Amino acid sequence: MVDVITSVNGMVNGIVWGWPALILLAFVGVLMTVVTKFFQISHFRHWLKNTIGAIFQDKNVIGHTSDKSISQFQSLCTALAATVGTGNIVGVSGAIMTGGPGAVFWMWVIAFFGMMTNFSENVLGIFYRRKNRKGEWCGGAMYYLRDGLGSYKNCKVIGGVLAVLFASFCFLASFGIGNMTQVNSISGNMESVFGVPTWITGIIVMAFSALVILGGLKRIASVTEKVVPLMVAIYILGTVIITIMDISSRGAIFAAIFRGAFGLGAVGGGIVGYGIKLAIEQGMKRGVFSNEAGLGSSVMVHSNSNVKEPVKQGMWGIFEVFADTIVVCTLTAISVLGSGLVDLNSGAVAASWGGIELSRANLVSAVFTMHFGKIGGAFIAISIMLFAYSTVLGWSHYGKKACEFIFGEKSTVVYSVIYVLAIFGGAVMGDNLAWDLADTFNGMMMIPNLIGVISLTPVIYKITKNYVDRKVRGMEIKPMLSAWPDIQKEHEEALKNEGSGISTEVSAEETA
Repeated sequence: MVDVITSVNGMVNGIVWGWPALILLAFVGVLMTVVTKFFQISHFRHWLKNTIGAIFQDKNVIGHTSDKSISQFQSLCTALAATVGTGNIVGVSGAIMTGGPGAVFWMWVIAFFGMMTNFSENVLGIFYRRKNRKGEWCGGAMYYLRDGLGSYKNCKVIGGVLAVLFASFCFLASFGIGNMTQVNSISGNMESVFGVPTWITGIIVMAFSALVILGGLKRIASVTEKVVPLMVAIYILGTVIITIMDISSRGAIFAAIFRGAFGLGAVGGGIVGYGIKLAIEQGMKRGVFSNEAGLGSSVMVHSNSNVKEPVKQGMWGIFEVFADTIVVCTLTAISVLGSGLVDLNSGAVAASWGGIELSRANLVSAVFTMHFGKIGGAFIAISIMLFAYSTVLGWSHYGKKACEFIFGEKSTVVYSVIYVLAIFGGAVMGDNLAWDLADTFNGMMMIPNLIGVISLTPVIYKITKNYVDRKVRGMEIKPMLSAWPDIQKEHEEALKNEGSGISTEVSAEETA
């Protein structure tokens, strides 16, 4: 059965992650960057001030809400919980082992343009979101495909079909990128570092996941806002220390990255053209796996934010990709490349170190062990466990929302139970198959989502221009906050109250 699944997955993966799909992914990022006039650069100080900077200035950004929504900071942490995961450790290692140092450059490229892809997804997610019967916000690619693309003349059917396809692929992807690969990385590291059998790890992770996931988004957000900032800060500290220890090799590292990116040094001494292909392919695939820009996934939790301005949540999307790939993935890559385990001239990775056969699952662990001793390997095992666990939590919400869109609200309880039980399967599944399945599901989500973003480019342009005219240029014009008149009116009133100093976002209990 495993052989059959592997064979079929290989065929599908070759289609959804072929060059046409990668070109489409890059094209959308470039298009959104041009349409928004390079917002990630031209308004760098503005989006930085209104995201990470606002945490220390605006209580609405971090304050817990009294309704069914979550705070902007909680939405970021839950989104980062789903993105800052094993892709930042195991994914980066895999990209370097397969595509050489040059893959890192293409991760940067896809992240730079991916900032605006993620921005656009969030803008559309907030603009087209609506509430269900429980009073919870529902937003995501399936909604802007159905209600956005579907609102165009003669596009109702195609919009609806693409919406169902996206939701179906997201449903499947939640068991791949959000479940199997994450738990597989946890169990693999726990077995190699601490000698814990994979099945025991599976049971433990399954139990802890159930405690949070079955409690709903509020409980997930409450956990991620505490775990994510701490785990990211500690991991960054560890990689920064390593880069300082290996500072003498810094010039050679960046030289190898640029040589490999443009074929001036072939991967493993192979053919130059093939080396470029692998570098681009692995860099883009692992970059998307890490930050998820273009998948339309994180917008589903961003849409639950208490924010009223679509562009404001879009800016959180920019910061999400920046923190995930430009910061965390880069530090991981520099740590690996400066360790001596990678030949910076050929790009070849050592076959073993310390008597252990190196793979993408334990390469970073070997680097940390090399610099900090056994405690370093244990640190990475624990980091992967926390990163992966938080990703499992974040993706449970994505799959749940996709399930709700397809089968209705009552189906979400059944989904949550199945999702938790599937964790055990991920723990004992073979490493390569788990990652390959995740790659396939990612690509299948990406296609309909990107079609939706491209088709709604005029909407993105108008909303962004409206925001810049009001907030940057100080023009007195009506804001574009929602596609729905009742929600538009509600948000306008809320913004007026905020401007008057009347808070409608933070509960009295939290304020006290």
